[in-house]
Amino acid sequence: MSKIGLGLILLLFSFSSALAQNTDTLKVDTNLLNKYRLEPRRNALPLRVRPLQISEEQIPVQLLDYKVSYWRKTVVFGLNFNQSAFTNNWTAGGVSSLALGSNFDFKAEYNKSPLDYTSELNLQYGVAKNKGQSSRKTNDRIFLDNKIATQLSKHWYLFGSLSFESQFAPGYTYPNSSGSAINDGLLISNFLSPGYLTESLGFEYKPVKYFDLRLGTGTAKQTFVLDTTIHRNHADNYGVQIGHTFNNKLAFQMVAAIDKDLMQNLHINARYALFIPYQQALAYTTHRLDATLTAKVNRLVNVTMNGTFLYDKNTSNRPQATEGLALGVSYTFP
Repeated sequence: MSKIGLGLILLLFSFSSALAQNTDTLKVDTNLLNKYRLEPRRNALPLRVRPLQISEEQIPVQLLDYKVSYWRKTVVFGLNFNQSAFTNNWTAGGVSSLALGSNFDFKAEYNKSPLDYTSELNLQYGVAKNKGQSSRKTNDRIFLDNKIATQLSKHWYLFGSLSFESQFAPGYTYPNSSGSAINDGLLISNFLSPGYLTESLGFEYKPVKYFDLRLGTGTAKQTFVLDTTIHRNHADNYGVQIGHTFNNKLAFQMVAAIDKDLMQNLHINARYALFIPYQQALAYTTHRLDATLTAKVNRLVNVTMNGTFLYDKNTSNRPQATEGLALGVSYTFP
């Protein structure tokens, strides 16, 4: 190709590039484009719209095999063992001893609104044997309480209760502490001597789960002394007339109970009972407080401190008290 032809081609390319650059820099009114834009043509073919149909389908569902239980049951069994021994030449002095204590607690609760039923059984027995003496009781109690209530409002119930209390074995007092035979003791109590049966009807206040207060406006209490020889060593004969085995009293009764965890491994169970007889002076009002404080070391081992305070003019003119501290094994089901 000649030089003249190549020059013409370059000139034409430069001219076309200049025209393109001038076109890109022109201002375009977009409003005019929107005004005169072409609308797409509508589809001339007819559209067939089918209505949406929803139909119910039965899907088999397998129900879970769950059962609702309105019962709550607990069983606590405890065993305490204490032992000490001394050689004959132990100069500090001391008496070899062996002691064994046990307790069994059962509680069942049924709660289906508005009905509430509670049954409690508390059994305690302990015995100690010191060298040179006969075995002697350290604890002995049978207590059964049944209560049924119907809810009146959020915290108030109408209740009826039936309770029984006695002991397992004969009880002795030992005026001569150096006696070595059981015959040296004086018999002052026995099974159903005394024994107490109490029926109560009234109102119950239960603000929280761990506390309840009973106000038994209509209460009857029967005292049994089936061993008629006890009065020889117990002048009051537990309020039963000499030669008789039964006595009935009408009274007002108040019972307050708490069953609560004070902290993670510390539990308290306490029950206070007030009994005011209608047919006797206020001096014959009975007060009884039973309390048990349990500290768990682990799942089986715990330290238990229990005590009882009693003022009952029919049994003694002075207040009575007992206390015990033990390290033992305790297990709760479940």
